[in-house]
Amino acid sequence: MNDGIDRRRWHAALVETDPGEKCRRVAVLSLADPAPLDADDPRPLPGRPARPTLVHPRDVPHRGLGTVDGRAALMHAIAHIEFNAINLALDAGWRFTGMPARYYADWLSVAQDEARHFAMLRARLQSVGYDYGDFTAHNGLWEAAEKTAHDPLLRMALVPRVLEARGLDVTPGMMQRLREAGDTETVAILDVILREEVGHVEIGTRWFRHLCAQRGLAPDATFATLLAEHGVRLRAPLNLEARRAAGFAESELALASAERR
Repeated sequence: MNDGIDRRRWHAALVETDPGEKCRRVAVLSLADPAPLDADDPRPLPGRPARPTLVHPRDVPHRGLGTVDGRAALMHAIAHIEFNAINLALDAGWRFTGMPARYYADWLSVAQDEARHFAMLRARLQSVGYDYGDFTAHNGLWEAAEKTAHDPLLRMALVPRVLEARGLDVTPGMMQRLREAGDTETVAILDVILREEVGHVEIGTRWFRHLCAQRGLAPDATFATLLAEHGVRLRAPLNLEARRAAGFAESELALASAERR
């Protein structure tokens, strides 16, 4: 199998449990001749630290942004998303073999961006007296990865094009609320993340359409069918400008607008 991945190093980054070390491992990854994987490696996938404690999404407390604690809780929630996104990008390259070389280069670039985003948010958290793991979190993103582990087309449709695209929709509102609270430092970080996440969602769109073409499927209709089959509804607000930049077709945006009515 020659997919361009140094599979041993890629695997080591994926299973690494220490957040700082995971970011360091991801930063130095490159595409290279593949190396054999140690099939006896007992460590679970994906690697993550013992904290934060994972709870049901409804049990994650919601805090206002009028206090440092409230803003730290929001930073932590976004940092947790970015940490999971590192594992999602690595898993997309590790799990789905036989794709073109650009596919692996794309997901490596995403993993490296997500690691940088996480590091920025963690440093910001530490600057206000907290660290990653100090608040509870939920496991929704990785659960979506597990549900789509058998099919790269489904993964591209439901993770980057649904869950990550949701970040394009809600981040501008979070930034405005943080501006109103005077937290310009976190706003600056989110501005970087929002701009780069457009490219990440576009990568998901690109490979979703590649796989549709490979299977003789119409991408817009297939996306609508998958949303219906998996009970996914696109909720307001929608960042139409960012979604267009991320490759969403007008028919897909019209479908999303229709669901809002």
